[in-house]
Amino acid sequence: MTPALSFVIPLYYSAETISALVKEIETLPIEGGHELVLVNDGSRDATAGICRELLRDARIPIVFVNHSRNFGEHNAVLTGYRHARGAYVVNLDDDGQNPPAEAVRLWQHARREGLDVVYGHYSRKEHSFWRNLGSALTNRISDWVLDKPKGFYLSSFRCVSAFVAREVAAHAGPYPYIDGLILQVTQNIGALEVHHARRLGGESGYTVRRLVRLWASTFVNFSVMPLRLATLLGLMMTLVGLGGLTVVFYLWFTNRGPDYGWGSLMGALLVLSGTQLVILGLIGEYVGRMFLTVNGRPQSVVRSVERAG
Repeated sequence: MTPALSFVIPLYYSAETISALVKEIETLPIEGGHELVLVNDGSRDATAGICRELLRDARIPIVFVNHSRNFGEHNAVLTGYRHARGAYVVNLDDDGQNPPAEAVRLWQHARREGLDVVYGHYSRKEHSFWRNLGSALTNRISDWVLDKPKGFYLSSFRCVSAFVAREVAAHAGPYPYIDGLILQVTQNIGALEVHHARRLGGESGYTVRRLVRLWASTFVNFSVMPLRLATLLGLMMTLVGLGGLTVVFYLWFTNRGPDYGWGSLMGALLVLSGTQLVILGLIGEYVGRMFLTVNGRPQSVVRSVERAG
């Protein structure tokens, strides 16, 4: 029997929080039934053991998927999508900051409005300042490079239809960005204001490095805009160089200007060389990602799948 709703939770060092979250999800009254998909993304604490205990005492169908190492949140969510059977799939964080009752509201709104995707929009966020800043920058970047309504807030708390989950999960690249994949599938999206709770325990595993990696995936995987910007920058530097060269020739012909130009010459060389290196690095990022994709770098590797109920 196909459940009405699947909950997908990526886990990373979630030993302190996952038990209470699962117990709360189990008690939810869902018309048509619900299931839970837990994806352990390489945690080295007691997360796996606690999940196996939850399987033994499960009150709803639970699937526990164990990655062989850490691949990243978006990779883990896609693994969860592949194992979810629900007519709708909602994914939420493992720290309890996305209350399960609010996930049910997302699902109800999607069904009522006939939407493929509903994003949770927070009236007030309980994240740290630097993570809120990172999220704001990510959404601003998405405004530039993704085909989405201007200013529409993309969050990791989202409910998608089984159709969207299936299409997104078909992506096999090693650097997925779920919101970019979703917007390639559908624009039938909406948002709902939801409550954002405090963490149940532990510390956030989201680092500056992970945010930079997410920005790179947003830019490079779903747009050629960086290459166009690099081309525009190269043209601008060329025009500046030609203008400077014109001025130099004018001063030479009129026997004017300074006698020594070593400093200005080196400054110009440094600017031009730096611009060239930036452009080459950007092109190298595209080529490197294509190389890793062609050579079959795995998006994720599943060590085991365990089920209950």
